[in-house]
Amino acid sequence: MTVKNVGFIGIGNMGSPMVRNLLKAGYRIKAFDISSSAVENAVVAGAIAASSVHGAASNVEAVITMLPSGIHVREVYLGENGVIAAAKKGTLLVDSSTIDVETARNVIDAATRAGMDMVDAPVSGGVAGAENATLTFMVGGTEIAFQRAKPILEHMGKAIIHAGGPGNGQAAKTCNNMILGGSMIAVSEAF
Repeated sequence: MTVKNVGFIGIGNMGSPMVRNLLKAGYRIKAFDISSSAVENAVVAGAIAASSVHGAASNVEAVITMLPSGIHVREVYLGENGVIAAAKKGTLLVDSSTIDVETARNVIDAATRAGMDMVDAPVSGGVAGAENATLTFMVGGTEIAFQRAKPILEHMGKAIIHAGGPGNGQAAKTCNNMILGGSMIAVSEAF
């Protein structure tokens, strides 16, 4: 199934440029954020405003989230009016938040039981990478879910890496962050 309509939830510093890159690629975006100014900025860029998580996840072929933490991901996906409750069977779900592995696996399991394909796809590259569509996506999920997500992710990043099963994208991101932290400590000690 070709994805044309995407719900995007979490359009802050990282999500906003990701939305702009998807709009440039011709996707129709329904955008939601708890910040009304973030939604207004997305609308100026060409997105359609959604008034809720439920609204962003309804009548789309894919939903992408970029949220601050695991608790937000659980609430947005598993809540009574969340993504899984709103989206139709067969919808592709992509969480690009950097969260804990356990939450990623639990949410993907719930999505799978509801008849949806889902990947955890945290990013590396920061705001500049999001703006320039040069992010690195570390993707966890089934091969089928990965292959469905890859064409969308390619409009936002330059490296799309399948790290293995559900939660493995988050595990790879954690390792990446540990290496970065260790490098920063070594540089600090050298100074």
